[in-house]
Amino acid sequence: MVPPEEFRRVLGHFATGVTIVTTRDADGRPTGLTVSAFCSVSLDPPQILVCVDHKSQSYPALRDGGHFAVNFLGDGHEDISRRFATTRLDKFDGVAHRLSGHGVPLLDGALAQLECRVVSRHVEGDHTILVGLVEDARNGAGEPLLYYRGKYRRLAETPSGAKS
Repeated sequence: MVPPEEFRRVLGHFATGVTIVTTRDADGRPTGLTVSAFCSVSLDPPQILVCVDHKSQSYPALRDGGHFAVNFLGDGHEDISRRFATTRLDKFDGVAHRLSGHGVPLLDGALAQLECRVVSRHVEGDHTILVGLVEDARNGAGEPLLYYRGKYRRLAETPSGAKS
């Protein structure tokens, strides 16, 4: 079996977008975490999945809650991504957001957002896979924040006529 450190290094060669998954805990406080393990599952019905580390501060709220939001980060959101990747007690302190109709935090200025109802949970290793039915979607404008080989990156266009 591949050791975890080597597995992490290999996975670093796969560029991903950066999201912040948000919800509220049992006491109604907003909580969230930076997630790059996100993908679409189905177009009809519209479903996505996110993978949440069991050690995450937000894991209990996501494990037990019924709704969550996925906030896609733009290329100017590196600081907020770092903030939500830490174990800070109040990650929302000073972060502009509003509550959706289902009461989940939506980050102001996100590139796009998906509001989801949890339809299934699957415990696999040290993570839980949450499958969400997309109940609302919002588009913004801008360029995405990317993560590749342990660093934040920005999208660059391929020159016209370049061979692939």
